[in-house]
Amino acid sequence: MDTIAGFFSFITTPVSWVIVQFHKLYGAIFGPDTGWAWGLSIVSLVILIRICLIPLFVKQIKATRAMQTLQPEMKKIQERYKSDKQRQSEEMMKLYKESGTNPLSSCLPILAQSPFFFALYHVLNGIASNKKVGVIDQQLLDSARDAHIFGAPLAVKFTDSADKVASLGASLTDVRVVTALMIILMSASQFFTQRQLMTKNVDTTVKTPFMQQQKMLMYVFPIMFAVFGINFPVGVLVYWLTTNVWTMGQQMYVIRQNPTPGSKAQAAYLERLQKHVTEAKKTRSRGQSRAIKAIVAKGRDRNEYERKFINGLNKAGLAAQADGTVVVSDTVTTTTEDGTPAAGGAPKRQQPKRQSKAKRQAGPTAGAAKTDAEPGAKPSLTKSEDGSADQAAKDANKSGEPKDAGTKGKPGTSGGQQPGQGTRSKAKSGQRKGQQRPKHPSKK
Repeated sequence: MDTIAGFFSFITTPVSWVIVQFHKLYGAIFGPDTGWAWGLSIVSLVILIRICLIPLFVKQIKATRAMQTLQPEMKKIQERYKSDKQRQSEEMMKLYKESGTNPLSSCLPILAQSPFFFALYHVLNGIASNKKVGVIDQQLLDSARDAHIFGAPLAVKFTDSADKVASLGASLTDVRVVTALMIILMSASQFFTQRQLMTKNVDTTVKTPFMQQQKMLMYVFPIMFAVFGINFPVGVLVYWLTTNVWTMGQQMYVIRQNPTPGSKAQAAYLERLQKHVTEAKKTRSRGQSRAIKAIVAKGRDRNEYERKFINGLNKAGLAAQADGTVVVSDTVTTTTEDGTPAAGGAPKRQQPKRQSKAKRQAGPTAGAAKTDAEPGAKPSLTKSEDGSADQAAKDANKSGEPKDAGTKGKPGTSGGQQPGQGTRSKAKSGQRKGQQRPKHPSKK
């Protein structure tokens, strides 16, 4: 570890300078030789470093989600070129290049933080060895050696002997209890951070080896922290415990406000968003507008949680717009099968119902009845709705007019039918409609 710390010694001076500046601030409040002054200086150093690493953390989130999206394609490449490892690697790199994804982007925060960690370890190790490091002079060395955090000096380790602990003015029991408690908290925070990432912020619709690797890391990382933690000074344990708590809080914020599409966290987020938008009838923040804009832009590519969100807004009489806003619609909008709202929110035009054969045949008869009911209308030979013969037709037969409906009447007579006049008689089943030709005399 000393060799690694010496390799990162170029950053030791800036780290020691930052610690000294924070020590001046907290020393004026709690006293320069107290554990609170030195402990809070280390905590402030962690917070400052993590704030500077926020852009890298955002890149890490994007890279991790891009890797999750590419897992199905990577699995196909592995199965296709199972016997050719070189071709498999070439296809993997080609896939990364086409998608613009860098596998190392997910490790950027850890890689960027490692120099500060080893520089801090080098500074605390120098304090334990009574050596000047960076801008820390002999006066600051004596002050740091006298500082205790809950009875444990900053520079002692869990594995230090009783004589070394006694030389720093502490008991071995206090050191073992404090360091063991800090190691447990450090490992537990790492486990909880990885667990909430796997259970809440992973797309459950994609089953890939990447998820199995993340599950394995969920148990491996806490064990690694526990094993290496017994060789870390108390000040380094303060550093790692603080950065793990920061990571856990940062991860909780991301899961709540910017969850992975298709995850359980997204389902909970969209439920809250739908409730807030429905109550206010509008979006309240830019974050809500960006989320709605991204969902609307997906169109047919929406997952089940996003389609449910759009349908919920439609049922509440709201319509999501392409710019991320929400407007009140006059009617409840309908959605298509792919989850996209219908244009303008107008209801679909319903097709007329198909009528039965009896109703279609009865249609002209009903129209004829209305025509006969008018004053001056000519008598019709059709039957009325109750099945009885038309009275006007009977009167015409009694007056001596021809009964043959198949022959044409003379112009001006009531028995004849001119084109466009009268109504068409109801055809019996099995007969052709219209006028019938007389049978040939040989067939009578």
